[in-house]
Amino acid sequence: MSDYIIATSSTSDLPRTWLDEHRVPFIPYTYTVNGEIREDDCREESRAAVYAGMRKGDLLKTSMINEMIYYEFFKSLLETGRDVIFLDMSREMSASYQKSLDALEMIRSEYPDRRLYIMDTRCISGGLGTLVVEMVRRMEAGASFDEAVAWGEENKLKIAHRFTVDDLNYLKMGGRVSNATALVGSILGIKPVLYVPDRGTLDVVKKARGRKMALKSILSGVLHDLSEIDTAGLEIHILHADCAEDAGYIRDEIKKAFPQTGTITITQLGVVIGAHCGPGLLTVFYLCNGRRPE
Repeated sequence: MSDYIIATSSTSDLPRTWLDEHRVPFIPYTYTVNGEIREDDCREESRAAVYAGMRKGDLLKTSMINEMIYYEFFKSLLETGRDVIFLDMSREMSASYQKSLDALEMIRSEYPDRRLYIMDTRCISGGLGTLVVEMVRRMEAGASFDEAVAWGEENKLKIAHRFTVDDLNYLKMGGRVSNATALVGSILGIKPVLYVPDRGTLDVVKKARGRKMALKSILSGVLHDLSEIDTAGLEIHILHADCAEDAGYIRDEIKKAFPQTGTITITQLGVVIGAHCGPGLLTVFYLCNGRRPE
């Protein structure tokens, strides 16, 4: 057993089966469905049910985690006698990050001999999940606390995040596009292509005419990134919100272009990002030379 723990949040969008298998503790975000409070349990069946409900008109809202909930979570980990590396969403994407730092200040004096490192990952969703997977893999191979942190800091900005959404109205509700943009975009069939740059925000980088063009734009970006690296054994993670067929298309095209690529996983998108982007969101994550939207 390692002398430290790597922990994360439910917004890493990793499957519960993986988290349980690798004994990675996670702090769950909460969300409401039509006013009913639920806990993000990272289970595929919960995610599928949420998107099916959204297709029928369910209204989802999410909330940040307060410092006392972080405090109790961190305390439970430190009480094991091990140090902790905690990986959550980018500082720029959630006010929860500052709350985790507030909790760190509250708990530091109680455990003066323990280390708790909170990384600004500059990642979200499956990009955060990719970072967690890679760091856990190194921890399980014997990397020290400092070696794991150093690898994460050195490589977190090499994790590409490519997204498209199907309904602009979800981005409108989240304040990412205006009412007028959502209206005109819906009429014209505009599908935004989004990317997470180095600062860790979620930016619209292209507006494609129709779903097929949006998927082709994502695929083009992925294939360009992969053409610059050795893809032998490279893991790629595709997450989707109730659009498994599109996810399969992207997987098959990547495998066709780069047959030596390693495992390409397809899983359901987590609820928190899905609540803000809606059913039909598809996104691809992988390690590359560096983040470039085009």
